[in-house]
Amino acid sequence: MERGRTNHLRLMGAEQQALFEQPETDGAGFAFVVRSMHLDFLKPARMDDVLDVVTWPIAVKGASIMLAQEVRRAEDVLVKAEVRVAFISGGRAQPIPKSIRTLMKADLIS
Repeated sequence: MERGRTNHLRLMGAEQQALFEQPETDGAGFAFVVRSMHLDFLKPARMDDVLDVVTWPIAVKGASIMLAQEVRRAEDVLVKAEVRVAFISGGRAQPIPKSIRTLMKADLIS
């Protein structure tokens, strides 16, 4: 699920490693971290199953994003999750850059 969240951000144009390496004037040391997670395990996965992780935003706030995720095997939903990720720097929550908020909000609309 972590990989699914990272890939979701990357596909929207927000690579976490690039955020972390930005010059200080642009907010060096920023990263997304999991603040909380609620999981519902619906069905078991088995060894060698091919699984898909589907991720989409539910809400975008000042310093956090609420995401929904599902782990699927073909059409079967195995796990549902709601994940709140915080945008931090120096161990503290910081406002999410406008460019990322705009990307996430556009994704909410589509």
